[in-house]
Amino acid sequence: MRVVIAPDSFSGTLTSPAAAEALAVGWRRHAPDDDLDLCPLSDGGQGFVDALSAGLDGRLIPLEVTGPAGFPALAVLFVTTEKTGQVTAYLESAQACGLDLVPSDRRDPGTASSTGLGTLIAAAVEAGASRIVVGVGGVATNDGGAGMLAGLAGAFGLPGARALAERLAGGVTALRGITPPDLEVLNPLRERLAGIEFVAATDSDVVLLGFKGVSALHAVAKGATPEQAQELDLALADFARAAVDATAQPQKLVALAGAGAGGGLGFGLFLLGATREIGAVLVADAVGLSGRLEGAGVVVTGEGNLDWESLRGTVITAVARLAQEQAVPTVAVAGQIQVGRRELLTAGVESAYPVARNPAEVRASLADPAGRLADRAQRVARTWSPRR
Repeated sequence: MRVVIAPDSFSGTLTSPAAAEALAVGWRRHAPDDDLDLCPLSDGGQGFVDALSAGLDGRLIPLEVTGPAGFPALAVLFVTTEKTGQVTAYLESAQACGLDLVPSDRRDPGTASSTGLGTLIAAAVEAGASRIVVGVGGVATNDGGAGMLAGLAGAFGLPGARALAERLAGGVTALRGITPPDLEVLNPLRERLAGIEFVAATDSDVVLLGFKGVSALHAVAKGATPEQAQELDLALADFARAAVDATAQPQKLVALAGAGAGGGLGFGLFLLGATREIGAVLVADAVGLSGRLEGAGVVVTGEGNLDWESLRGTVITAVARLAQEQAVPTVAVAGQIQVGRRELLTAGVESAYPVARNPAEVRASLADPAGRLADRAQRVARTWSPRR
């Protein structure tokens, strides 16, 4: 039987290629003769570059950038040439300003900056990319992409970049009261990038502002107090109004789905003319998942925590949708499962299996994530792979 193994990363413990390999190891213990096709995926967050570089030909360019808390961070550009001859660069915001780059006791979305992502984008331009795809998600920031824009303008040496960077040194709340003249640097920046196609590959459709905006929904999980989350929303509102006025963009830019993705990085990218794509769908299409599912007996996907958010435009739902089109059953293996069978079936997932079902098993999984995932995959194979 042919089996496609197409997981997301597992919550910071395993990259998607490592998760795919662990699932394959376990599966082969029971069914060594099965034909396994490893196809690691990503929804735009952590592991975005890993998944694409595992499935496409291209070159990796390592770079040191400034992380969200001001410390150096290692990021990697993945540059590939499309069949059309277009040069595409894939970037991962989590590598430049990820939540995992900040110790848990020092997380503060009011001061965390996305400046390093601007440096990464500038490097992609210098590498000759005419299409830049940014995986948006898993970040420590809540600055609306202001730091990214300042870092990008600074990398190009544009007048006004230093003034914006100095203002941002005071944190996101320093954006309160910002005016269009303070953001005039955005116009030469847009001109410098004219002709480059930007894509924001997001794992979320959250908007920028308000009760359903990024500050209200996600700032507390990044270390903010509820009161600080309200201040962040007010600061982003001032920044957004000034930015759209300075660049003569329509006000609706602020309310677009995905503008709040990645702490508002979606909005910053929209200011550069980016279009939005669902990250999991973009990666699945890029690595040719649909064609690889043809003739498969089952597809195995998974992620660290399968909850209700996993059923909204993530890797698992993208895999299930493509598999349903070809009548291939989808099986999910996750660290933990927090949704019922009815919700899973509605999303197109035939069966789901947890790696850990109690606190002791969670601790064991964290101590040996690859080994425990392989053990679970072996048991799943007993159900889904016919015995010879």
